[in-house]
Order: sequence, then structure tokens, then C-alpha cells
Amino acid sequence: MKIAVLVYEYPPKIVGGLGTYAAEITRKFVLLDHDVSVFTMNDDTGSLPTRELWRGIEIHRPLHIDVSDSLPDVIAEDVRKWGRGIQLFSKILVYNYLTASKLVNELVRREEFDYDLVVAHDWLSVIAGIAIKKELGLPLVFHMHSTEKGRTSGNGSDVVSNIEQRGGQMADIVITVSHAMKDELVELGFSNDKVKVCYNGVDPEKYSPKQVSEEEKTELRQRYGLKESDLMALFLGRLVWVKGVDKLIMGMPEVLKKVPNAKLVVVGLGDMQDYLQALVNKLKLQDVVKFRFEFVPEEERIAHYAACDVAVFPSLYEPFGIVALEAMSMEKPVVVGATGVSGMREVVVPSGPDQCGFHVNPSDPVDIAWGVTSAIENSDRKIQLGQNGRRRVLQNFSWDMAAQRTIQLYSELIKSKKTPA
Repeated sequence: MKIAVLVYEYPPKIVGGLGTYAAEITRKFVLLDHDVSVFTMNDDTGSLPTRELWRGIEIHRPLHIDVSDSLPDVIAEDVRKWGRGIQLFSKILVYNYLTASKLVNELVRREEFDYDLVVAHDWLSVIAGIAIKKELGLPLVFHMHSTEKGRTSGNGSDVVSNIEQRGGQMADIVITVSHAMKDELVELGFSNDKVKVCYNGVDPEKYSPKQVSEEEKTELRQRYGLKESDLMALFLGRLVWVKGVDKLIMGMPEVLKKVPNAKLVVVGLGDMQDYLQALVNKLKLQDVVKFRFEFVPEEERIAHYAACDVAVFPSLYEPFGIVALEAMSMEKPVVVGATGVSGMREVVVPSGPDQCGFHVNPSDPVDIAWGVTSAIENSDRKIQLGQNGRRRVLQNFSWDMAAQRTIQLYSELIKSKKTPA
């Protein structure tokens, strides 16, 4: 199978979970003997190669031109509500148009590339996917990792939401990351029959307790001023309201009542940084909550998981949550938000012999505190929860499984297009 993959972020330019997903899944496609071309954004300076071969994958990164001044004011105002600025929106539009033009005119019509289907990830790339489908008649797969409405609690951009809707209408199938996310898409008007579920994965060899030595764990904990006797809760992710880290901090006084040697390490970037720092000062938790306002590379993420006693992700909206899988693969108990659209509710077993963590109400600091306390107050139980989590990953959530399921869906689509009606 020859697959054109359109994705906004791809190594070395990774912003969040989408970039991790794209890198892992395309590599697995290649190992399954499929040809893959990736079309992604260049960096802000245009310094990355516009065409290169990496790990058996041909990568195309068009150079950006600034068209923000040419966009109508009505779109500019709507995108300002989106919160990231008209300049980034214009970059995304240019990336889509240049990608579609390069694939159609240069690779297919001039160099005679022959693709079986085009795959677009989120609204960020589906404009190009729609154009390519129209020009070449290729089947279009639209991967939806989240929605504008969900990310912003209904306060986002109508332009972005309309692009998502158009992608859903034009795609031959829509693949999403959890049944909770499928329910959201159907509620928003997507065709129930068109939406398929395929879970994300993790690399259990890379995310393994064996990868980090005791010395490395001790060194990392000392970096945050933690004593050997301290119990470390970890939040790792974007510092935005939807991730619930503020409610986690608010819950720490309750945790300390039962676990006085508990500490919280918060790692990430986002527009809540100043607010979170002020919140810690207000609650007089300066000795309890340790911040690292950085995007840490993967090796350091793995070390943080290894060093912690519990990983906490109290998201208010989380269609999947790869971070929960990463922590589980590292044999750590997890506490996850489990209301609204929560794929983590499907990943984390909260009771019974296979329990690996706790489901909490991410809007309730006291409930989050209950989850954290329950995960760490009994050392034997903490170990058992972690072992159960890794076993669950090995049985259900490897990237190999995710890739095989995805390729199965692609193959069924191609076969249906070749079968006479």
C-alpha cells in the first residue's frame, strides 16, 4: 500500500501527542512493508529540509510564506477567538495549499508517484486532503484526535469547527481514538457508520522500567529537592485549563492530610504558568509543588515516569491520553479524569483484579486528592497497580497493534472502492 500522510507536526518538530503518534505509526507502517510519504510543516525559520528520506519515510516540508495580511477580517476575528493568532492560522492554510499542490502537480503528475490513499490528521491537514481527493480521486481517511468544541468547551473558532465538519463529510472514513470520541463526533453530526475506533499505543520496550537506573531516578528526584522518603506525584503535559492541573494543585492540601511526605512535580509549558505559580503561592505549597516550565525530550519524560510514585492526568477533555499509557508502561499507577469525553476512562481499569489506577472527577480537587492518596498510601498496592498497568499495555496497547488495526481499516476502504457497487 502506498500512503500519503498529511500531519501538522512530525519529528523533529513535535508540539504534543499528535507528533508522537505520527512518528510511531508511520514507522510501523514501513515495517509492515507499506510505502509512506509524510507532508508536514517546516519550522518557523524554514531551516528543515523540504524533502528528505528518514527511517524509510519520505518527508516533505513546504516553505512557509506569510499570507496573514490577505485574510478577510471576519476570519481573523474568529481565529483570534481560537486563541493562537492569525499568523499561525495563515501558516496552516499555506501548508495545506502547498502540500496539495506539491503532491498533485509535482509528485503524481510530473514524477508519476502512485498513491493508494491520502490520510489527513485533524483539521490542521484535512484542507489539503480534501483538495487532493478532488483532484486525484484518491480515497480520503480523516483521523480525528480531538475536536475544536471539546478542546475549548464550546468557545472556540467556528471556522475550525466548520473545517472539521467538512472533513467529516468529504472523508470516506473517519478514524478516531476512543469510543468516547466517536460518541462526541456522532453527536456533532458525523456519520455513525463512517466513524471507526482505533486506539493509540506506546512502545513498551522504550517505556520500560528497565531503561532507567536507580541512580538516574535518584538524580532526577534530587533535582526537584525531593528526599528519599518523599512520594512523588507527576503531572506531565501542556499547562492549559483543559488538562486540569490547577485542580490537581488545589487538591494537594487534602493529599497532605493523609500523605504528609507527598510532593507534586509539574512539567510542561502553557498559558497557565503564571496562574499556577500564583496558586501555589496562595496555598503556601512552595515546598510541595515543584515546577519545570519546559517541553522535555522523550528520554527525560521516561526518566520522570520512572522516578515518580504516581502519574496524575486529571483532564477535563481527553479523547485518548497517550501519557497515561506511557506511565502505565513504566509500571506506575495512574489517576485520570473520567468525566465527559475521556478516552483514558477506556484505557485505565479502576477496580477489580486488573486495576491499574483510579478514575476521578477532574473538576473536584477533593476527588483528585482521593485518587492520588489511594494510589500511593499503600506501597504494596502501588506496586501491584503498576504491574497491572504494564501488563495491560502489553496485551492491548502496543504501537504494533495500533498500526495493524489502522492498516486493516485502510485496506478495507481500498477494497470497497475497487469492488463494483
